[in-house]
Amino acid sequence: MGENASDPSQYICGVAVSLEIIGGKWKGVILWHLCHKTLRFSQLRRRLQGVTQKMLTQQLRELERDGLVNRKVYAEVPPRVEYSLTELGRTLEPTLRQLCDWGRAYNDDYR
Repeated sequence: MGENASDPSQYICGVAVSLEIIGGKWKGVILWHLCHKTLRFSQLRRRLQGVTQKMLTQQLRELERDGLVNRKVYAEVPPRVEYSLTELGRTLEPTLRQLCDWGRAYNDDYR
């Protein structure tokens, strides 16, 4: 976990730690899109309807700090920046898939 993240020893269970790292409105969705392929900032922003540039930047920085996302900057004009999952980030793929399936079933059955 990154240096700015909360002390994991304060948590009673693993769910609390997990939600501290990937919780919130955007992080799970960012991770989900990066499971499928490496994306540029603008591509991610188009996929996340309603996210502001500031919020997406903040969320990506936190995911990078926590070791889940790689940020690669290419020395080009204009600069190109790509985001991908780290090896640690890839370990979330089965969990994200289960969350997606659960969310679809919930939406179909209870909404």
